[in-house]
Amino acid sequence: MAGSLRLFVSIPATARHFGINGVEKAQRVHNRVNGRYKINAASGPSQGGGVLDRPTIDKPTPGRESEFDLKKKKKMSPPYRVMLHNDNFNKREYVVQVLMKAIPGMTVDIAVNVMNEAHINGLAVVIVCPQEDAEDYCMQLRTNGLLSSIEPASC
Repeated sequence: MAGSLRLFVSIPATARHFGINGVEKAQRVHNRVNGRYKINAASGPSQGGGVLDRPTIDKPTPGRESEFDLKKKKKMSPPYRVMLHNDNFNKREYVVQVLMKAIPGMTVDIAVNVMNEAHINGLAVVIVCPQEDAEDYCMQLRTNGLLSSIEPASC
């Protein structure tokens, strides 16, 4: 059932009168109807529905990296830790707000845990990510008045 798609087509009496075969019309509609196919307009005025064609696949132009290559390159770069240092200047609520704003996917619960760890131990790991991202996150935290640093993540 996973790969099958059933399509029920009712053919009006006028279509039968003008000679459009029900099986032929159902075939036009049934030919792989899913999000990857586009419907082109019918060629004649008496024909209803459309013809389904396979889409063209855009290939990356030479000299430009595809989205897949960029993701692969990020995964291959060495991981770095973004570290949050305890300070006596910022309130806890502010630290949680900055963490959620600066780090994508940071939830309130995770931000509170990171803030508490930094408060109790003096240092906390915020996120482990590629070096370029770690530098960006560290700068965002510093821009908002938090003490942060990065270090290579050892296995």
